Formats: sequence, structure tokens, C-alpha cells
Amino acid sequence: MWAAVWLDDGARKAMHRLKYGGWWRVADAVAAGMQPVPPLTVPSVLVPVPLGRGRLRSRGFNQAERLAQALARYGSHEVRPELLHRRRETGTQTKLTPEARRANVSGAFAAPRSVRGRVVLVDDVLTTGATLAEAALALAAAGATSVEAVTFARARPPATMLG
Repeated sequence: MWAAVWLDDGARKAMHRLKYGGWWRVADAVAAGMQPVPPLTVPSVLVPVPLGRGRLRSRGFNQAERLAQALARYGSHEVRPELLHRRRETGTQTKLTPEARRANVSGAFAAPRSVRGRVVLVDDVLTTGATLAEAALALAAAGATSVEAVTFARARPPATMLG
């Protein structure tokens, strides 16, 4: 997993505007700021983390898909959202513990067709990694030989995890 920046106030505002404010063009600026993206130094298959139907309907777009499309413009990358879907809606994870996040997304993803070779998951924010790990399991079960992930921002771990 690779993230371009820590989830500080500026990154949080950008992601909030993208996800909840409908400022989907923020994805273009974010993708530009992510260059060079280490997992994308070779042509890659980009798989955006899918939203549940309810969230997709309320937002009108998937922020991870917009980010994947923007990243694809910086290389010969192919965006393949159809390679992964949500099997069920999941509750918001913003206030959940790491254990509760893992339980919340357990079994939430499936790859409806065979996946070949290396794929790169794309999402906006990495917090505990539970969502990306569960999505990676579904892609690996469908045949992906390796799964990497890129996000714009990464939340800082709680002080209790820093040792």
C-alpha cells in the first residue's frame, strides 16, 4: 500500500470536498500531486474500490473511480471498475475501531470474473487498511497474481499504536 500524503487538515478538506461536496474535479489535482506514484511506474490495471449502491446513488459518483481515471492519464494504465464490486452495503467506518472496521468489511467484496496478473487498487484514504485488505482478498481469490494499492492520503496511526 502506498499513500502520497498524511491525512492532515488540507488533505482532509480536499477529500471531504471530493466525497461529500461533489467537487469531483479535485481528483485531477490530487492525481497530479501524487506523481510519481511508485506502484504505477509500469502500465497497470487500476481497480477502484467500489462504493455501495446507496452511497453511489447519494454522491452520484465514486471518488475512487474518479481518482483512478485521473491517475490513468499519467501512464498507460487501464481502469477496470468491473473487476470488483460490493456484495453488500457496509456502514460508515469513520468512528469504528480497527477490529470493528475489519468486521464491517469482512466478505463485502467480490470479483465477478476471473482476474489475471497484477492489479492496483485505488482509493482516496487509507486508515487501517481493512477495506483495501478485504478488496485485495477478493481479487486474489479471483486469480490476481499480485495486488497493490495506492491512496491519496493515509491517516496517522493512533498514538497507542506508535509504541
